[in-house]
Amino acid sequence: MMKGAKPNVLEAIGGTPIVKLNHVTKDIDSEVYVKLEYMNPGGSTKDRIGAYMLDQAVKEGKLKPGGTIIEGTSGNTGVGLAMWAAIHGYKCIFVLADKQSKEKIDNLRAFGAKVVVCPTNVEPEDPRSYYSVSKRLADTIPNSFYVNQYDNLHNRNTHYNWTAPEMFEQTQGDFDVFMAGVGTGGTITGCGKFFKEKMPNVEIVGIDCVGSIIAHYHKTGEICEAHSYVLEGVGEDFIPENYDFSVIDDFEIVGDKESFLMTRKLLKYEGIYAGGSAGAAICGAIKYAQKQKTPKKILVLLHDSGNRYASKIYNDDWMSDNGYLDASFNVQIADVLQELEKNNSVETIKDNATIGEAISLMDGKGFTQIPVLNNAGDIVGLVSEKHLVKPVLMGEFQRDDNISLAFSNKYKVVDKNELLENVAEALLKKEVALITENGKLVDILTEIDVLHYFSKKDRI
Repeated sequence: MMKGAKPNVLEAIGGTPIVKLNHVTKDIDSEVYVKLEYMNPGGSTKDRIGAYMLDQAVKEGKLKPGGTIIEGTSGNTGVGLAMWAAIHGYKCIFVLADKQSKEKIDNLRAFGAKVVVCPTNVEPEDPRSYYSVSKRLADTIPNSFYVNQYDNLHNRNTHYNWTAPEMFEQTQGDFDVFMAGVGTGGTITGCGKFFKEKMPNVEIVGIDCVGSIIAHYHKTGEICEAHSYVLEGVGEDFIPENYDFSVIDDFEIVGDKESFLMTRKLLKYEGIYAGGSAGAAICGAIKYAQKQKTPKKILVLLHDSGNRYASKIYNDDWMSDNGYLDASFNVQIADVLQELEKNNSVETIKDNATIGEAISLMDGKGFTQIPVLNNAGDIVGLVSEKHLVKPVLMGEFQRDDNISLAFSNKYKVVDKNELLENVAEALLKKEVALITENGKLVDILTEIDVLHYFSKKDRI
């Protein structure tokens, strides 16, 4: 065999680098280091458990020649299992929840696996859930092996015997806190157990998401009601057997939006192309660091690659459509108007005016749009230059026609003390924001105003 070559792709799993974050952590005193598990050949840390769990299943006689591997997965474990199956000649059937990205489903099918998609918002015991469907398939398909990463303790053993020792060797134990997103419990428990044995003073902190029950259970010992969330691979609505809460010191809880925004920042500012759980982990690490009285060295495991979220987190339209707008929009409209030195005076026209009067007003004042008010001073419409040009040229409107014929509804009325975020969606649709104060129209905000605002002080 060629010198330096690996005998197969499975032997390339592991040895992923650890790098320091420099930009997204600039406002905290602690240092944050990340283990880039997306650099495994299958694109995630689940490559490790896929190979390890199946190796053990063969040794224990649970997976027999010609058998079918069955698993419920959020996608990444499926790839790890499928990669092992491709090398060893096994068939695979994977069951996914319908919130998983299209890329994950396509990846599994590309391996030749059969994929079954189940609804997300059902209880684990529901016969439609991907847990229940996975078990049913294993019960009905001859010579099949249900991996069950949630309750298969070889999941956490993978990280105890492989991932954690690798990190300890890389760092020589030179860190104070280890953090990872929680799902099946394998990573946080396996690594936590190993590090606690080697480093009695190390803190093990899990990152859970809003809607999950894991952090609440750790704190109270009670099973609370789970709620839906969009993050993939983080959080659970039940407690898998892989958890050993005695090795977990604390949890940080993060939300979908902040996680997705941080995921994009990791790419933009750190060059790290990772998945949504990575953004969640870094949000959690920053929150944890902000609570510390002294600076800490924090080591965070980043689970998977960003190429599985190209149609979601890294897609501007998807982010906008789902309300995950940049946190820069969390500024008061009044502050935007002040910085842009807007004059807080708006030219208006009454609803009994003519189109000719509106055109003359726009021409004389250099306006491109004018709000239309009724006799009571209420905003009833908006007349804009771009909506007048075509009908006037085509002869549809005459100068003495009432302005009501030319109303546009492409505007949103919002108080100046509200956040810019509240009009962001309207501005993205090229609508106009009519700004009021105590119910009185005081200004107009357009998409070009927002661009001017963000271009100031190097915001973009």
